[in-house]
Amino acid sequence: MSSASDVVPAEACAVRVVDAEKVALVSASMPGAEAVGELAQVFGLLSDPGRLRVITALLEGGEMCVCDIAASCGQSESSVSHALRLLRANRVVRVRRAGRMAYYRLDDSHVRMLLDLALAHVGHGEEGA
Repeated sequence: MSSASDVVPAEACAVRVVDAEKVALVSASMPGAEAVGELAQVFGLLSDPGRLRVITALLEGGEMCVCDIAASCGQSESSVSHALRLLRANRVVRVRRAGRMAYYRLDDSHVRMLLDLALAHVGHGEEGA
């Protein structure tokens, strides 16, 4: 009869076999702690539906002012401004000033590619249903 200490959790390996070569290869290719932290921060920014609407508006509309983004997203100018402040601080969007107006756009093509891939992934899930 086995005791409670003999029970192996479902997520644990039943047999301890470590592929040292694979572990070394994977470990060497792992990004550093700082890069992982920045990546988590970017995905955290993308996890908010309001900010995601703002990013999507800029993805579709290109350069836009706060009032146009707010109208496109159905959000208040205040909430869009707050979202843009966070996105700008994290280099997701950039601003261009023309007099008293500020125009926002996605910072670079990497942000566009990330969004395009995420939207394709979501669409792929809907097609299979």
